[in-house]
Amino acid sequence: MAMVHIFGEQNSVFNQFIAEMRDVHVQNDLMRFRRNLERCGEVMAYELSKTLSYTPRQVPTPLGTANMQLSDDVLVLATILRAGLPLHQGFLNYFDRAENAFISAYRKYNKDGTFRIQFEHISGPSIEGKTLVLIDPMLATGASMVLAYKAMLERGTPSHTHIVSLIASRDGMEYTRRQLGSEGITLWLGAVDDELTVKSYIVPGLGDAGDLAYGQKD
Repeated sequence: MAMVHIFGEQNSVFNQFIAEMRDVHVQNDLMRFRRNLERCGEVMAYELSKTLSYTPRQVPTPLGTANMQLSDDVLVLATILRAGLPLHQGFLNYFDRAENAFISAYRKYNKDGTFRIQFEHISGPSIEGKTLVLIDPMLATGASMVLAYKAMLERGTPSHTHIVSLIASRDGMEYTRRQLGSEGITLWLGAVDDELTVKSYIVPGLGDAGDLAYGQKD
């Protein structure tokens, strides 16, 4: 199955950002929640950059020429709206030459409490032969991530796909790995929680990332 990197399994400042986003006494500060999402994106982007392809280049300086290893990968950062926007920005801060795609998707609930993932629109470039980075802060059941990936494939076949989430349920992680297989897929996760409720909420999780970032919706 797909390779998985879990940041929370190592001691680093990244865990401080996650802790503040989980903490009910801190997370009511919307600006700080968004900034922590962005900072996590920056850390994850840096680690992901180590897996890209690099070739030697000569860079002219005022005093000579420097030999540098620079990446040739063309990245497409694709984000599921709306909660993913600050995390997306963190990646864009580091991959500032990346192309971008945005996916409109949400849970459409039925009267009995069940739901289905509703897709409305994708805005973005071709991903043919490019490196796709698919971003969503929460990986609960994994259904929306798998559907988003399959929808993006209508725009081409990427050379490699990186799935990025801050908080995943163990069930969601395993579902995503099973559905997407192992060929050309890597998962980057901040933390993995063991429990998923009957309403598909991650426990302990952190709540609704979209509401915590941008305020409650009707």
